[in-house]
Amino acid sequence: MPGHGPRRGDAFEHDLEVAALRPAFAAEGLELVEIDWRAPLREFEGLALVLLGTAWDYQDHPTEFLVRLEALAGMGIAVCNPPRVVRWNTEKTYLRELEERGANIVPTVWLEDAGRDDVLAAMEMFGTGRVVVKRQVGAGGLGQHSFTREDLPDSNWHMGRACMVQPFLPSVVDEGEYTFVFIDGAFSHGVLKRAAEGEYRIQSLYGGREEDYVPEPADLAHAQAVVAALPFTDLLYCRVDMARLPSGELAVMEAEAIEPYLYPEQGPGLGMRVATAIKRRLA
Repeated sequence: MPGHGPRRGDAFEHDLEVAALRPAFAAEGLELVEIDWRAPLREFEGLALVLLGTAWDYQDHPTEFLVRLEALAGMGIAVCNPPRVVRWNTEKTYLRELEERGANIVPTVWLEDAGRDDVLAAMEMFGTGRVVVKRQVGAGGLGQHSFTREDLPDSNWHMGRACMVQPFLPSVVDEGEYTFVFIDGAFSHGVLKRAAEGEYRIQSLYGGREEDYVPEPADLAHAQAVVAALPFTDLLYCRVDMARLPSGELAVMEAEAIEPYLYPEQGPGLGMRVATAIKRRLA
């Protein structure tokens, strides 16, 4: 269910995912149809299930997106993942709930807005010289800022929206960020994502690259603990993104259950896993 508007620089990821899913769906007797999430509801009539794809702009229109998903569910269409999951997962405050349920998260300050003084206060709290400020509702690293003591925002700077401030983790640059893909609650495959030279964001929009990754048992256990902490048991898919803390343990940065890219190139069996899981839901 791709989004509306011009294709982003990482739109090739959508193409790769569809290319992996389409033949697997056909093998299971399923038809894959791409429909813009803003299309008239009549275009969805007759569908048994909607699989959320790359909805480019949902983070800028979260209420409208949720209303559309609820309308589809009201038509008797199975929505994966369900609207209640999307509602929960839209705001990154869900990380607080995961922490309460036993998952490791990156230390975070939650703010309705942030200015220069808030950035400095977070640096003091975390005992660090560099922090990252992110949107509470956002995706793809868009609208994200990184500040150091030597490169602080101007005194009149404000994030202008609900945000979160976290210590910058050197491991993201030195080691990379880890992704664990789960289908129907079962681990599918891992990905190691590395940032481009001089960059800390690992998304392809910023020149990031991906590698195959077979997790060590201890690292996989941390990812499985995140899935176990989720307040849902009916997720078709979930992508857990993690980074290593100074303690050596992995901490969850995101538990993406809305429309995450699932890295089919690193998981050649992804298409069939998703198709089989959908077939079970439709049976």
